[in-house]
Amino acid sequence: MTNCTLTVPVKYDDNGIEKTTYRWVGTVFENTKRDTGETFLTLKPDFLVGLTELVAFQPNKADVTE
Repeated sequence: MTNCTLTVPVKYDDNGIEKTTYRWVGTVFENTKRDTGETFLTLKPDFLVGLTELVAFQPNKADVTE
């Protein structure tokens, strides 16, 4: 299982030079379904916005438009 830091880029001006800093907002965990072996991502934000977890799956073939 892999985990990654979830960040958002924040641009700011430093004496006329545009710079970017990355604010930590949570953690992303890579998981695997036990029954199918399918990999999915779980996003755990560090702030309260009415949710505690987001889960991301790869799209189904029917959902993909080319």
